[in-house]
Amino acid sequence: MMLPDLSFRDLKKLSKQVESADSKKIKLALLGDFATQLFKIALIGAGKLKGLEFEIYEADYDQIDLQILNPTSELYSFKPDWVFILQNNNSLKQKFYSANDKTSYAAEFLERLNSYYDTIQNTIGSKCVICNYSAEVDEVFGAYSMKVESSFNYQMSLIQSGIQKFLVMASNAFMIDVASRVSEIGHTEAYDSRMAINASMPFQLDFLAILAIDGANIIYNHEGRFAKCLILDLDNTMWGGVIGDDGVEGIQIGDLGIGKAFKHLQYWAKSLKERGIILAVCSKNEENTAKEPFLNHPEMVLRLEDISIFVANWESKAENIKHIQRVLNIGFDSMVFVDDNPMERDIVRTVLPDVTVPEMPEDPVGYMDYLRSLDLFSTVNNSTTDKDRTKQYQEEAKRVQLQSSFASIEDYLEGLNMEAEIGAFTEFYAPRIAQLTQRSNQFNPRTKRYSEEEIRKIITSDEYSSLYVVLKDKFGDYGLISNLVLRKEEDHLFIENWVMSCRVLNRQVEELVINSIVELAKENGFKKVIAEYIPSKKNGLVKDLFKKMGFSSLDELNYSLDVKGYQMKKHSININKN
Repeated sequence: MMLPDLSFRDLKKLSKQVESADSKKIKLALLGDFATQLFKIALIGAGKLKGLEFEIYEADYDQIDLQILNPTSELYSFKPDWVFILQNNNSLKQKFYSANDKTSYAAEFLERLNSYYDTIQNTIGSKCVICNYSAEVDEVFGAYSMKVESSFNYQMSLIQSGIQKFLVMASNAFMIDVASRVSEIGHTEAYDSRMAINASMPFQLDFLAILAIDGANIIYNHEGRFAKCLILDLDNTMWGGVIGDDGVEGIQIGDLGIGKAFKHLQYWAKSLKERGIILAVCSKNEENTAKEPFLNHPEMVLRLEDISIFVANWESKAENIKHIQRVLNIGFDSMVFVDDNPMERDIVRTVLPDVTVPEMPEDPVGYMDYLRSLDLFSTVNNSTTDKDRTKQYQEEAKRVQLQSSFASIEDYLEGLNMEAEIGAFTEFYAPRIAQLTQRSNQFNPRTKRYSEEEIRKIITSDEYSSLYVVLKDKFGDYGLISNLVLRKEEDHLFIENWVMSCRVLNRQVEELVINSIVELAKENGFKKVIAEYIPSKKNGLVKDLFKKMGFSSLDELNYSLDVKGYQMKKHSININKN
């Protein structure tokens, strides 16, 4: 997949394209203290670029207070999935200069922001997107402004830090980083004074396109569509030179000359790994030779323990990426392949069009500036278990190798010595539960997502039951790998959501889960379990899941299981109930 550099004109053309049958439909409300008509056009185009079809309610100019704080407003009648609350420097400055007490401006702004968020959450529970603000030269106090509490820049610095604290606490809120984007391209390239005065729209059109793409990316990532794996070439990508010709002592990596460029790329990859991105190596090399720098070069940032899958041979890189995908069991559209060789990049793009293949600069000095500009690994969540992902995939590679030594799948599963912890959702697991609903695309029958805040509401609600599954075996700990939201109806439990990590497919977790649902239904006096399959572009894997688990078809997409007549399914997992 190519990553186009899009202008406003490009997004405007995209916005006019006919809706695709595969597009995910999202209801979105747009509230701004500037004229948002052009941003709406750009956002629709950015959504279509990502396979998202936005139905947008656009409030009138500068109607944020009226729409959010009035419970009978059009905003709440529309019931959007997402609410964009967009404010800009110019508007804030006007309000600041008209304030009686300028020293309390930031506190009042942040109090109002929290009020917006709380009102939306308590009324419709929509996810919110806000923005931060760019720094600028103070026109009154100049360089002295940060020493004066009543200066605009001083108050803006308090607002910026306050927004950061707000985002940490508000799990259903996300941010377009306007400040970083302005710092990247410069104030004059971002803002348009003429447009601000004549049309109440402060931004240059192409900068507006950047912000729209960032906004669409937030929703795209929340829908479980984001990169999970970085695949790296070695020679002239991870280091300068060719390891097979130059040897360990001859490659360029370190704090001298061009070696710095490669070291910076490795620091970036290492940071991604620590965040939970899977690192893989795909190189045309002898394996032992390719591994030598990881083992023996003192300036290498990455080591073998950082790499989940290491593939070095003389086969086609496209075929080797297919092998990596089979082991990881993730979609090709979750992969990013970085290679300095334009021919190798072109082959992978041709054979595997869903893989993201950045068009790397010829000069390694430009590698990191280019990769950073693409924002390839954006996320909307993070959990404490992400740092363990490399180890988990290394363990999975051992399981794949072990399976080939058993005559039957049953013997293999018995030999894994699996143990599962099962229980109702807890506050401790809430971040990981929400993250799994957002990341899971294949094993997700209804493709339903939840935020941490929504999971916490389910924990305390009498309308729901819930289950999570944590799994481990003799190779290691999978962590939390499945969760279910079960809505209580009159005589049955409805499976509102069931997601599972594809790393544990064919481990008999499905049987374990169905047994647990039936036990829960019996304990609470429910006669049936009802399930629904809503087809998506990616969840064909579970099309026949409920039939295989013994459910009867009510129609093409809905299924029913009679609790009384259910026979517990066999599996090889020892259970610890929590």
